[in-house]
Amino acid sequence: MARIAGVELPTNKKVLYSLPYIFGVGLTLSKKILLEAKVDFDKRVKDLTEPELSKIQKLVDDIQVEGDLRRSIQQNIRRLEEIGTYRGIRHRKNLPARGQRTRSNGRTKRGKRLTVGAIKKEVAVKMEAAAKKDAAAGKAK
Repeated sequence: MARIAGVELPTNKKVLYSLPYIFGVGLTLSKKILLEAKVDFDKRVKDLTEPELSKIQKLVDDIQVEGDLRRSIQQNIRRLEEIGTYRGIRHRKNLPARGQRTRSNGRTKRGKRLTVGAIKKEVAVKMEAAAKKDAAAGKAK
């Protein structure tokens, strides 16, 4: 099994489609890497020779991938939040940062709907009883 940039590549897949398993390498970059390394796109990972594997490894090492890329993305987001940009505020509030509407959509980012406003008396009584029960269980521990 080939290991590049700390990621185990699937052995039975073609190299072209297994390189995108590395965070930061997409299909387009995968094609560029294989062209530069002079490796056939249709070759399977298990059929790669050591020199081919080392060429691919060197080319991937020159690119910012995996942990370094994740760290730089997080630093960029943190910088936006610290300087108080609109995008930073949206990140902090866990809302879409790229102009998507949130009135009717945005459930993926915002999570499950929470009902706000009036509730029926029966539901309020049940919720109050459950809260008391949880508080009693917390004290017992």
